This record gives sequence, structure tokens and C-alpha cells, in this order.
Amino acid sequence: MDLTLLSGATAGAAAGAAGCAALDATTYIDMAVRGRPASDVPAETAEAIVKHLPVDVPGQNSRRQNRFNGLGGLSGVLSGVSVGVAFGLLHGYGWRPPLPVGAAAVGLGAMVVSDGTLAGLKVSDPRTWSATDWLSDLIPHLVYGAVTYATLVALEGRR
Repeated sequence: MDLTLLSGATAGAAAGAAGCAALDATTYIDMAVRGRPASDVPAETAEAIVKHLPVDVPGQNSRRQNRFNGLGGLSGVLSGVSVGVAFGLLHGYGWRPPLPVGAAAVGLGAMVVSDGTLAGLKVSDPRTWSATDWLSDLIPHLVYGAVTYATLVALEGRR
């Protein structure tokens, strides 16, 4: 097995997990500061994904909804770790822009994956979002990008 591939994927997964934690913390800070509720979008996304699979989520009413809430959160983590792996592989094969450029690329890349999924599944239409909606999406993704890329750079220095 190619050690560059394995090393890049492993570093990317760790970096993506760190980025997910930072994105979640940023989102929770926003909720606390603005007093806004948690988003229903992750659960709605999980429900839309399940509609395309040959499985169903058991339960009725709140139990079923709670399962979708859990699946929505898990899908966000999976997405964040996967984006980290992709950029870890790029980094392992020599992609090393300056920190601000790498952070922005990773954050915007994660945002494209996230928002593209929402649009593709028809959960939300980003074309209809307000400026506040866009900032509420952009800022946590840029924080994700900064932490993910900074972690990749730090892990590179340790190898």
C-alpha cells in the first residue's frame, strides 16, 4: 500500500474530525448568542437520503424523528471527515498552499459538498437564502476549513 496515500487519508480524517468539532462549536456559539433554535436541516437531509435507500427508519412520531436527528448529526460528521480525507490526500501528494488559502479552500469545499447535497436532495434551495442565512452557513464552514487545514499542516510537521 502507498504510504503517502495511507498517511494523507489518516491525517485528513483526524483533521476533518477536528474541523467538525470546531464547526459544531461555532454553530452552538451562534445559537447561544442569537438565541436561535437548532436547525432541522440535518434531520431533513437524513430523511431525504433514506427515501433513496432500500431501508426505512423504524418508529413513530418523536422516536422516529429523534432517529433522524441522530442520523443527521452523524451524516454531518461523516461529511466533514470525508472532506478532511480528500484534502488530506491532496496535501499528502504535495498540495500545500499558504494557510489562509488552504483554509478557505477546505472550508468552501466542505460548504459546496454540504449545500450541494441540500440542493440535490431538494431539502433547501440556497438560491433563496438571505444574507444572514449565507453568513450562518459560511462562517462555521470557514472555521471548519481553518481548523482542518491547520491540523493537516501541524500533522505534516510531525511526520
